[in-house]
Amino acid sequence: MWRSSLVVSGRRAPGGDAASPERVDGRPVSRRLAVCHRAYCRTSGLARIRPSPRTNALRYSLVDLKLVVAIADAGNVSRGAARCHLAPSSASLRLRQLEESLGAPLFTREARGVSLTRAGRVMLEHCRRCLAELEQMHADLAPYAQGVTSQITLFANSSAIASFLPDDLGVFLRAYPDVRVSLEERLSHDIVAAVAGGRADLGIVTWDDEHPDLAFHPYRSDELVVVAPDGVALGRRGAVRFADCLAHPFVSLWSGSAIHTYIVGKATAAGRPLDVRIQVAGFPAVVSLVRAGAGIGIVPRSVMRNLNRDGVAMLALDERWATRRLSVCAPRDPARITGPVKALLAQLRDHDDGTADAAARGPRKARR
Repeated sequence: MWRSSLVVSGRRAPGGDAASPERVDGRPVSRRLAVCHRAYCRTSGLARIRPSPRTNALRYSLVDLKLVVAIADAGNVSRGAARCHLAPSSASLRLRQLEESLGAPLFTREARGVSLTRAGRVMLEHCRRCLAELEQMHADLAPYAQGVTSQITLFANSSAIASFLPDDLGVFLRAYPDVRVSLEERLSHDIVAAVAGGRADLGIVTWDDEHPDLAFHPYRSDELVVVAPDGVALGRRGAVRFADCLAHPFVSLWSGSAIHTYIVGKATAAGRPLDVRIQVAGFPAVVSLVRAGAGIGIVPRSVMRNLNRDGVAMLALDERWATRRLSVCAPRDPARITGPVKALLAQLRDHDDGTADAAARGPRKARR
């Protein structure tokens, strides 16, 4: 059988009466073979497909992309056309022109509908991706059509994101529906550098040093606690020293996360290795694996309020550095604090629980 990409052609002699030999893809073949090949092409949907001489100048219509997706989902040209509010004849014409421009069939015509060819499966994947990107673009730009021009970039460490910050941001966004907030998790020293450099409007950090260009406002305080499986010897105590924890395998967040970096630094300072048995992407997974007996973990106490504690013992970490004070860092220059940023800063400062020190603190070593 000839390859599906071959093209059948016939030529007439110069006199116009005697036909020259039939050709398939430029090769002379017998008339019988040519007739069989044409019949095969008609049943497989290949008869109309010819490589486009201008494949480098293809232009795609959104209607065509949506039509490909609709036909693939429906398995039928007529039903796919109806989903795109097109007449079946119009949809068939669009599909034929698209296939001709691509030089490859997208669908195999069958008795009860159509099925995707290999090229069709590739095309479908790209169509879905293109349409999804366009929908996201529309969603991102829609607020600006309604007069929204306020965008706040907020960087925060993992402790804040996993505990207090979501609720506080929810209150702010309900009060300011026209403001958009871009929230990113970073290490505290990266957050300080980003706010100072203008890459972020505000940051939430654990930080005890001063910075010439930034002011640090009290936000919240939190405490690191140890979680251990019920029944483990470590779990029978009311509090535990970090040195005792280092004798056990750890369930930790991924490398590079704020908590993991912080705990590894404390283990290094103690001159002991941190035996990380498994790393996961979030605090709920840490607690679940601790419950399953994979090891112990260290998490913020505030996180445990929202997690299932069945089968898990929570112990105080008897270390001075276990209490961590969260601060909002903002530019000292008032010109850099726009109206929406000022409103968010006020919202976050309203939640100071009184445990954090004043904004202007004496220089001490950064907590992380």
